[in-house]
Amino acid sequence: MTMLDWVRNLPKIGKTLPLLSFPSVALTGETVYTVTHDAKKQAEGVKAIADALDLAAAVTMMDLSVEAEAFGAELSVSDDEVPTVLGEVVSAEDDGMEGVEALRVPKVGDGRTALYVEAARLAKSYVTDRPTLAGVIGPYSLAGRLMGVTEALMNCLCEEEFTHAVLRKATDFLKAYALAYKEAGLDGIVMAEPLAGLLSPDLEEVFSAPYVKEIIDAVQDDDFVVIYHNCGPNIADMTASLAQNGAAAYHFGDAVDLVTMLERMPSDKIILGNISPSEEFVGGTSDSIKAAVEDLSKRAAGYQNFVLSSGCDIPPHAKWENIKAFVEAGGKQ
Repeated sequence: MTMLDWVRNLPKIGKTLPLLSFPSVALTGETVYTVTHDAKKQAEGVKAIADALDLAAAVTMMDLSVEAEAFGAELSVSDDEVPTVLGEVVSAEDDGMEGVEALRVPKVGDGRTALYVEAARLAKSYVTDRPTLAGVIGPYSLAGRLMGVTEALMNCLCEEEFTHAVLRKATDFLKAYALAYKEAGLDGIVMAEPLAGLLSPDLEEVFSAPYVKEIIDAVQDDDFVVIYHNCGPNIADMTASLAQNGAAAYHFGDAVDLVTMLERMPSDKIILGNISPSEEFVGGTSDSIKAAVEDLSKRAAGYQNFVLSSGCDIPPHAKWENIKAFVEAGGKQ
């Protein structure tokens, strides 16, 4: 079975596919800092989850600071939280076009990118009974980390040339980064493009869609797939554009009603989602998450392209009793 065949058959497999990686720290006793800075420890965490739960795939750490760090971004790090980007790397107001022209496109291996590719390679070698997918940021979301989120949103309206110039460099790097995962033997990537979900549909078509499609076209084939993730609140109005980006499957966050997305996306597109990480995996109980799974599964029962998942990447401090309840409930649907 090719990976594209695997994606098409996901609804029939009967297994959940949550974006689950960071809660491995509760199984291994490691800190978030360790698994984001040590390839072997990260891979061991992916294996620990695979050993504990019968999921459709293994997913490596969805750390959306890695790519921006390679471009020179400063990070905030701690033992218990996923690293976050501080400030901006390039500014339309302060640097102008000269600044973005001087912005160096990093090589795969700069910052922690080599560490993450190696962690994924090791995880693939450790987990042999299911596909292994790596987490990668999307082009507009990376540009937002380089410019600052507020400036990135404003620049789409008042600094179009600058924004496209940043996106060009972000996309060039992301193509190389995704290809590095492919060369390392991974089965695909989950591309997280949440910032595009804050744009208007018209702006998403200009500042995200063509760059996303370029990356997908460059890396996806029968044996390497791209799952597109967006958890922004405006995505329900972007389905015509999203359906054209070529992704093998689509993963949507809990900011939107998943049944609405199933209604609006083509029936031949596999749709994953979208039990709330914050409300249920972190703040819920085993009973409440089972109820949420039952409710979503009933409402989506008429759709043959639905696969149960979390709404986004599950935080490190999620409750394991809730994670187990989610998988148990999902297996009964």
